[in-house]
Amino acid sequence: MTKALEEQIAHLTCAVEDLSDVVAKQDIELRQLTQLVDHLAKKIQGREPDSGGVIFSDERPPHY
Repeated sequence: MTKALEEQIAHLTCAVEDLSDVVAKQDIELRQLTQLVDHLAKKIQGREPDSGGVIFSDERPPHY
């Protein structure tokens, strides 16, 4: 009985460590994606300061 419990605890400990690694990797990726979104949002706001935050408009491009 004790051996079975020790084996189960070992497996659960391994699973927890694996999940912890996954969460740590996801945290890094989420931070990178958040920075990218912030950068793109600032870039869009810089291009169209008079649009009031509207990204798309019905205006024709200047080459028409």
